[in-house]
Amino acid sequence: MTNDTPTEHDTPAPESQETESQASSTKSRPLSGVVPPWWQRHERSVSRASQSSLKNKITLEDHTADPDSETSRGLWARSVAIDDHSVVQGKTGVGAYVVWNCVVQTLDGGPIVVRMRYSEFDDLRQRLVSSFPHARSALPALPPKSVFYKFRPKFLETRRVGLEYFLNCVLLNPEFSSSPIVKDFLFRRMS
Repeated sequence: MTNDTPTEHDTPAPESQETESQASSTKSRPLSGVVPPWWQRHERSVSRASQSSLKNKITLEDHTADPDSETSRGLWARSVAIDDHSVVQGKTGVGAYVVWNCVVQTLDGGPIVVRMRYSEFDDLRQRLVSSFPHARSALPALPPKSVFYKFRPKFLETRRVGLEYFLNCVLLNPEFSSSPIVKDFLFRRMS
C-alpha cells in the first residue's frame, strides 16, 4: 500500500526549482479575460459644461513686457525686500521701537528705500481694506505683535518675513500698487 503523506525521509524540492516551475507555469497559462470593474477604463461623455469650459480656456500671459497692457499699467515695482531693521530708543529710554528698512526695486529705475514702523504697515493695511473691501482676501494678515519678545532676534526675523510678504502682495498687485493710497503712503516716506 502506498502512502501519499510525506515522511521524514522525503525532501522538498529546492526553492529555486519551485520558483522556476511557478514562473514557467505562469507564462504558459493564458491570461484571464475577466477584468475587475474597478480596473476598467471609464469613458465619460462630454457634458455641456465641459464643452463651454473648453471654449473659454484660461491662459496665463506675461504683460510686464508690454507697458500699454491694461493689467500692467499699475505695476511699477519688480520686487520688495526688507533687508534690515533698527531699534530706535525713546528720548527717556522708554518707548523703544523697530524701524524696518524696505527696499523696493522698480521696473524702470533703481531701488526705492523706505523706512517704516510696524504701526505704519498696519495703517497701510487698514486703509487698503477700507478702500478695497472686495479684495480683502488678497491682503495677507500682518505678523502678530508681542510685548515680551518684540526685540528678540527670532521674533524679529519672523516679523521681517511676514512684513516682506505683505509688501510683496501689495506692491506686486496692479490694483493695489496703482492706487493713490499706496503711492502716497510710500513716496512720502522715501529716504
